[in-house]
Amino acid sequence: MQRFLHGSPPRDLVMPRRSPPMGRVQTGAKPHIGIMPYQGLEPKYFQVSWLAEHVLGVGIRRSPVNAFDTATWTEMHAIFSRIRVDSDVRAVVLYGEGRCFTAGLDLHDPAIMDVIQSGGDPARRSMAIRELIERFQNAISSIEQCERPVIGVSHSYTIGLGVDILSAVDVRYASKDARFSIREARIGLAADIGTLQRFPKVVGNESWARELALTARDFGADEARAMGFLSQVFATQEEALLRAVETAKQMASLSPVAVVGTKLAMVHARDHSVDEGLRYMQYLNGAFLQTEDLVKSMSATMSKTKPTFAKL
Repeated sequence: MQRFLHGSPPRDLVMPRRSPPMGRVQTGAKPHIGIMPYQGLEPKYFQVSWLAEHVLGVGIRRSPVNAFDTATWTEMHAIFSRIRVDSDVRAVVLYGEGRCFTAGLDLHDPAIMDVIQSGGDPARRSMAIRELIERFQNAISSIEQCERPVIGVSHSYTIGLGVDILSAVDVRYASKDARFSIREARIGLAADIGTLQRFPKVVGNESWARELALTARDFGADEARAMGFLSQVFATQEEALLRAVETAKQMASLSPVAVVGTKLAMVHARDHSVDEGLRYMQYLNGAFLQTEDLVKSMSATMSKTKPTFAKL
């Protein structure tokens, strides 16, 4: 059985369940919700498939509990880097297949342990560790940097790096059985791949964010929604996934130029002053307002018809 840097999984996560047939979503089971496979990528630890027109699904599927090793987060980086340059993709749904969203980082990953436990000169070892952390940070940041809206759907346990991942998406849904934990302090380290930087800004509550990070306690879906981490909580994983797809379809129906511009502006605004954000919009819309999508959208609104937009 795997060990996990962000804590051992609960007993009910140890044995994976049999997956349902393609095209169905079963609560608590492994949801293969794709309509057709995504061409050009053949990842080992992710299910990448089209869920609707211009809506791509990315499902984490590293049995038994979606623990991340170096190969897994390297694949994730490659997937979201590809999405960034794919003009067919307008929205993404990111979810976990199987028993949970993710139980954390796989402690048996030799690539990580070899660096941490290597001997020799401390300065050189610290440089190697820093380089490993940077690559891991870049993998998480690729979700935020893909320029398409990403909806994260959590169920059951979301431990450690799962919170890092969800802090980098744009919209978060969960089933009512979802449990979260910023677990790093419990096993002797400070979270280093995005939670401490993004999570407090996502929830807008520094006190609550520090409480969770400094106690490493679990918190449930209802608490997460009440404090602003989740948009909505659903009775089952199936319902959460179906709503995520519907939301993604709404995003994909709008001008892709407008949606990309909106995400770019909101990510920029998070890390800059109001004045800097307003100046950024002058230059962004100085270019983006020249799109033909503006005329199409306005015409469709006045004629009460559905506009059709070109690829990005």
